[in-house]
Amino acid sequence: MADDKAINKLARALVDELAAGHKVIATAESCTGGWIAKALTDVPGSSDVFHYGIVSYSNGAKESLLGVQLATLEEHGAVSEAVVVEMAQGALQLSGANIAVAVSGVAGPGGGSDAKPVGMVWFAWAVRDGTKTRSTTSCEQFSGDRELIRELTVVHALQGALERL
Repeated sequence: MADDKAINKLARALVDELAAGHKVIATAESCTGGWIAKALTDVPGSSDVFHYGIVSYSNGAKESLLGVQLATLEEHGAVSEAVVVEMAQGALQLSGANIAVAVSGVAGPGGGSDAKPVGMVWFAWAVRDGTKTRSTTSCEQFSGDRELIRELTVVHALQGALERL
């Protein structure tokens, strides 16, 4: 189980790595409700590397704020690889950042289904590489209560961003 100290240590390492590379990160969050952005902004000096975070909890917010296509939401649902890729790309485009992380999942206790059970979280990291953007994804199945699922999501998102720098 993660804890605040572990999250802070990971966020600090990410902020340091971003600063060393003169890079900026953006976030696009659904199930975490801004927790990834909070973890980053808890680190002194993070204003140099974090300028932009969007909490897009509803499908309408994903569509209007991040440019997620309605067709993508209708075909795949909010908790899907296709949607988090569009979320990450939208955050990257809006912010001008070098890297963006997006998350969408089922934190529970309700809302799960056989296809998308409680604890399922999709992640996408979009990285600007010169004039090109590349995206990578991950789907994780976490166990625990709502708080733990969200906490583990924050940890995985930060670790993934650090690994992609």
